[in-house]
Amino acid sequence: MSLQGKKIILAITGSIAAYKTPQLVRLLVKAGADVQVIMTAAAADFVTPLSLATVSKREVFSSVSNGAHWNNHVHLGRWADVMLVAPCSANSLAKMAQGLCDNMVQAVYLSAACPVLVAPAMDEDMWLHPATRANLERLQAYGHQVIPVAHGPLASGLVGEGRMAEPEAILAYLERFFEEKQPAPGLKALVTAGPTYEALDPVRFIGNFSTGKMGIALAEVLAGKGIEVELVLGPSHEPVDSKGIRVHRVVSATEMYDACNRLFPECHIAVLSAAVADFRPAERAGEKIKKGEGDTMQLTLVKNPDILAHLGSIKQAHQVLAGFALETSDELENARHKLERKNADMIVLNSLRDEGAGFGTDTNKVSILQRDGTVIELPLQHKREIAKSIVDCILSLKEKDA
Repeated sequence: MSLQGKKIILAITGSIAAYKTPQLVRLLVKAGADVQVIMTAAAADFVTPLSLATVSKREVFSSVSNGAHWNNHVHLGRWADVMLVAPCSANSLAKMAQGLCDNMVQAVYLSAACPVLVAPAMDEDMWLHPATRANLERLQAYGHQVIPVAHGPLASGLVGEGRMAEPEAILAYLERFFEEKQPAPGLKALVTAGPTYEALDPVRFIGNFSTGKMGIALAEVLAGKGIEVELVLGPSHEPVDSKGIRVHRVVSATEMYDACNRLFPECHIAVLSAAVADFRPAERAGEKIKKGEGDTMQLTLVKNPDILAHLGSIKQAHQVLAGFALETSDELENARHKLERKNADMIVLNSLRDEGAGFGTDTNKVSILQRDGTVIELPLQHKREIAKSIVDCILSLKEKDA
């Protein structure tokens, strides 16, 4: 497959591997890509802007301003289909992970509205250092893809891991990246995330420990595939990458129910990952409840509307409905019953028995149950990776229904 018509930003940072980039640009252009090279000042110590401009047939940018005009990093970040950082030095990797912005590459990176691929290049000790591993994990948590390093001779004279992948391997990686099947255009998804808070009085509430991380990851993965996302988000302090995501802030289960009931008919996919309170106080006190004289307080609760069951009852043939189940015992059996009772197409099962999974963590471990009896076990991994697998399963079901 060629890269015909693909717009690629090649960001070159200060590594000896930069000497390979003219060949990489040549291969990308030959495959039909439109390549815009940007580079750090340190990169120019290893490869000249003139050689890169010659093979790319475009001016190379190494600063936000050249004294005569402004090199619009915001425009570049929105122009590209993908941003490829190759080679990515340990220093630039750290700056990306921390959101620093002190050069043209970082300015474009922080403005990028496209997927980001990173091809690291450094000596083995740097590659294996815990700080580098943590920075890589953070970039992957942002949804960036890391092109595997190669094993071989290094600039230090040692032999080990840390070599930037060869230009031919990077080209092949990009071709596979663009070959990944994208869903049909025009799809819209509803995602719920976070907790709900049920007010007792103006200052107190009943809630849970959900942060919304899993649901937000699902919304961002769906949006990354070009799907329009309506995210109904309970009280959460987690940031949302809002590109392609319309956020609807709610507090209570009733507010979440109303938002979902309004949005669901226009959606093709619904993923209900929010931790919705099953009950709410029967009455909300207008003033702060005083401690009083007794040692106890009686509280009457009433059921909240069941959002998953309601959407399952009105679901149309073209819609795929996925719910979440958090269980502490008889997990699979309870999840199967929920799948049937709620008329869902899929249930994602969390278990509080699994260390590192559940509320407040960056990782998760789940089982995906489908109506045909299929159970997919996903090992403990970052919630972004879990989200990718869940979305792949949903789109597979959507494709079968089409």
